[in-house]
Amino acid sequence: MSKPDFDMVLFGGTGDLARRKLMPALFAAHRAGQLHPQARIIATGSGHASTQDYVAALEQAMREQRHGAPQDWAGFAKRIVYMQVDALDPAHFDALGELVQGRSPQVVVCYLATAPHLFVPVCEQLGRVGLNHPGVRVVLEKPLGHDLDSSESINDAVARHFAEDQIYRIDHYLGKESVQNLMAIRFGNALFDPLWRREWVREVQITIAEELGVEARGDFYDRTGALRDMVQNHLLQLVCMVAMEPPASLAEDAIRDEKIKILKALKPILPQEVAEKTVRGQYQAGAIQGQPVPGYLQEPGIAAGSGTETFVAIKAEIANWRWAGVPFYLRTGKRMQARVAEIVIHFREVPHAIFPRPHGLTAPNRLVIRLQPQESIRLHFLVKQPGDTVALTQTSLDLDLAASSKARRAGAYERLLLDVIRGRLGLFVRRDEQVQAWHWVEPILDSWRGSPIPPKSYTSGTWGPSSGASRLSRDGSSWHGEI
Repeated sequence: MSKPDFDMVLFGGTGDLARRKLMPALFAAHRAGQLHPQARIIATGSGHASTQDYVAALEQAMREQRHGAPQDWAGFAKRIVYMQVDALDPAHFDALGELVQGRSPQVVVCYLATAPHLFVPVCEQLGRVGLNHPGVRVVLEKPLGHDLDSSESINDAVARHFAEDQIYRIDHYLGKESVQNLMAIRFGNALFDPLWRREWVREVQITIAEELGVEARGDFYDRTGALRDMVQNHLLQLVCMVAMEPPASLAEDAIRDEKIKILKALKPILPQEVAEKTVRGQYQAGAIQGQPVPGYLQEPGIAAGSGTETFVAIKAEIANWRWAGVPFYLRTGKRMQARVAEIVIHFREVPHAIFPRPHGLTAPNRLVIRLQPQESIRLHFLVKQPGDTVALTQTSLDLDLAASSKARRAGAYERLLLDVIRGRLGLFVRRDEQVQAWHWVEPILDSWRGSPIPPKSYTSGTWGPSSGASRLSRDGSSWHGEI
């Protein structure tokens, strides 16, 4: 495996994402020997600090997160340089350019883990100091804009300084091992493809549930909401991975070409359909794992009387030959009963049942792809109960992805960061995908904005508002019950 020499510039190096996700991912790659010996990590922040102080604070945070042993940390710490960079101060970028160009690494990765309104000035300054040559790659974190117009404005501004093949729009769900296994299951085996269509699939459910509230991101979240924060990117990307046609190859644009076809095939939810096909909710005070937690309106940074949604459920449909008439139920929320992300494929029942049906069983055959907290794949099916009578019972084939291989499993951010370093775009979002996702989401946002009906309340520690479950019950279904 190639190990290009690189400098990675982390804009927002003092922020929550860098501390909790990016630095641990790079540390894991370092421990696994995946980084070039001379590679550097240049963490930037708006405040003045020495590299020694920054590294000491980061080490403390890493110890609290239990990442690695001291001897591993010492080698990793030598890679880190801290530099004060104010996005609005050209002099800071002059110094950054001199630091990077003085070593002339093979690859320069500029990771923008900052607020979206800083993407444009940062890219302008990078272009001004020459840090946009073909060896430079820029990583853009979500959300990329607040709506289609603001997203396109940012993309236009970034495109003035970077070519499309230099821009990596990251969605960390695409880096999860189980999502990669979804492609392997579908396109590497003859077993599933004949069943992976409307004739044999009754419905698809995709859930991303969090126990956490808005934490310290109240001001940001109140301007964003669950639809922008989770549906427009994570959930729609998972829909694409489930529903897309087999790509001609594993080439990056072959995969992304098939994903854009699904996004274009999503049936628009018309204004008169929004109330029927969507549910939005907002968490109230309750308990998570036995501990009391405040309601959304009591969280720091939340505007009084805010109507921002923290829960969304949607019935989506794909208008093509493979999926016509198959509902895709999407659900995401904060302060839910458990932290879980999963894809559930509900297969249709056999055309003629000759065995007595087990009591209370609504979906005999299901494929459950668990993305978090533990990645796994489980196929549910029916077998005969032991005994004299012919009666069926449900069992499952379980694939514990962590236990099935002795190979080290890279986390999602680690895999994606290594892909950026190696120049692999296949697991990143192309601009036309992002545009199409906004086209589908915006009519829902517009309808909610113009509605006098506030989000439905739900108690923290539950599975969201009751209307989220009744949306499925009207179709004779229910959310997968093992989460």
